[in-house]
Amino acid sequence: MATHPLTPGESDSSNSPVMSPPGWQGIVSDWASDKEAFKQVHWGKAMMWIFLLSDTFIFTCFLTGYMSVRMTITTAWPNPSEVFALTIAGKEIPLILIAIMTFVLISSSGTMAMAVNFAYRRNRAKTAALMLATAALGVTFVGMQAFEWSKLIAEGVRPWGNPMGAAQFGASFFMITGFHGLHVSIGALYLSIVAMKVLRGDYERSGNYHNVEIAGLYWHFVDLVWVFIFAFFYLW
Repeated sequence: MATHPLTPGESDSSNSPVMSPPGWQGIVSDWASDKEAFKQVHWGKAMMWIFLLSDTFIFTCFLTGYMSVRMTITTAWPNPSEVFALTIAGKEIPLILIAIMTFVLISSSGTMAMAVNFAYRRNRAKTAALMLATAALGVTFVGMQAFEWSKLIAEGVRPWGNPMGAAQFGASFFMITGFHGLHVSIGALYLSIVAMKVLRGDYERSGNYHNVEIAGLYWHFVDLVWVFIFAFFYLW
């Protein structure tokens, strides 16, 4: 009796999987469909990991360049404890605003983790609420960063000059914190959109909440990058 050939990924009547062809033909066959290439990992999650890896290279280049400048420059580098100090009730407190910003952003990682947890429990209301709370914390962080920028600009700090010391300080500060702030702003918008889709029941109809977890990966990455910026730029 004649039989028709099975395509890659199909099973025969005994339910045993059909093996991919050997060599390059098998590789092409596997990667021709995300069903085969990402059998163990959702394709969206895999693409997010690839994006985050590329973003890691960019931030690594920025921080490496910053450290190279710090170690080779001969001009005095401004003291972060003095530059980023705030005067509260007549007393100058070093790095108080940066400490609050860090606390806000790290706290947002907790709310995002809880949102993912409730997403897989199919609790739409709590998932959306926690995601919107995470986005709100992100917006708060960006707002405090805008205040920090305006304070330094008012004190004469520019990307091409700095009355407090090395001119490279301004360029490093605005480039690194600005690029990270852009990520936080985009992330807050991204989380808000996903939260609205959760409330609308879009993921309930599709039967999975992978997009919530994917958004969480992005947000945790943004938080992790800030830890390195905080350590290298503000504490060094």
